[in-house]
Amino acid sequence: MLTISNRGLQMPASPIRKLVPYAEAAKKKGTKVYHLNIGQPDIETPPQCLDAVRNSDFKVLEYSHSAGNESYRKKLVQYYKTVGIDVTHEQIIITTGGSEAIIFGFMACMDAGDEVIIPEPFYANYNGFAVEAGVIVKPITSSIETGFALPPIEDFEKSITSKTKAIVICNPNNPTGYLYSAAEMEILKQLITKYNLYLFADEAYREFCYEGTHTSAMHLTGVDDHVVLMDTISKRYSACGGRIGAFVTKNKALLDATMKLAQARLSPPSFAQILGEAAVDLPADYFNGTRAEYKLRRDTIVNRLNAIPGVFCPNPGGAFYAMAKLPIDDSDKFCQWLLESFNYNNETVMLAPATGFYSTPGLGKQEVRLAYVINVNAINAAMDCLEKALEEYPGRV
Repeated sequence: MLTISNRGLQMPASPIRKLVPYAEAAKKKGTKVYHLNIGQPDIETPPQCLDAVRNSDFKVLEYSHSAGNESYRKKLVQYYKTVGIDVTHEQIIITTGGSEAIIFGFMACMDAGDEVIIPEPFYANYNGFAVEAGVIVKPITSSIETGFALPPIEDFEKSITSKTKAIVICNPNNPTGYLYSAAEMEILKQLITKYNLYLFADEAYREFCYEGTHTSAMHLTGVDDHVVLMDTISKRYSACGGRIGAFVTKNKALLDATMKLAQARLSPPSFAQILGEAAVDLPADYFNGTRAEYKLRRDTIVNRLNAIPGVFCPNPGGAFYAMAKLPIDDSDKFCQWLLESFNYNNETVMLAPATGFYSTPGLGKQEVRLAYVINVNAINAAMDCLEKALEEYPGRV
């Protein structure tokens, strides 16, 4: 009998996408579903970027350089300068989405059986990328009661072993929306220096900070060889389908190793590199309107959630996600029940159960992640549904 690899069996299902069949079934019954489950913005992709793709003129759709088009990498150097990051185009490898940048980092920096420390809850696909690379995730738990602030340095040190090779930070954070402070980033600098670790910095939501200032891992001084920036245009320009990211580091040996991985997959997508290059030429104030819209949505959803009896939602400082604690027995059951068994005026809401964002078994059972990527009117309608659902849910506690 044919068997499946242990890797295939251990690969976790996406907590964000696993409820899709139930949402599809609800829609077939005529129920309107408000999608707060996935970070797919409804903000339009900038027309200038789409026009650059439409108006591109070449007779052969060729491979690009394995590191990405030099013209695009040089444009990214200009972009990074605007956010205080000083790199050269030779220190950038264009990837197929931010996902490939993370996989490249895991594969190039760690061997099978090595360990990576990640504050939880964390972006669920980190678990999947770790399985692909044969890497073991060591979670450090942050708490909703503190708004998911960085856990104490002692918690990190208790988990560091001879197998520990890296720490992963997502800033602003997915799924919590927490914005790590400059002081917290300095704590991470102390750790990677003391224990000779890599710091992987996922900064997909850099532009969306609502209070405070974003401190990039690339702003830390004296640790150039330790820091790996994992980036993407998906959220920045509402171009998730473009699948263009970037792997950025000043560590020459690591760049050389990663280039071999990049060569093995040949090249990143060509059309999306054209789109990304055009995006760098957007007006300097482009993000002002998008940021203001997301802040309005954040304020709306957080206020509505905290007004519901038994619900607690800390105010996220960035990204476009909020984590909420609900008076329920099991978030997986509740999120499925919303789609299978509930509707309010023939409408319901799709949420992401938080269990999939934790690595520690049993955590997140009363928490959900909400992505405020729909307009304010839709958010209010979705919150009406959620408030009514919590009144009717048989597993309310």
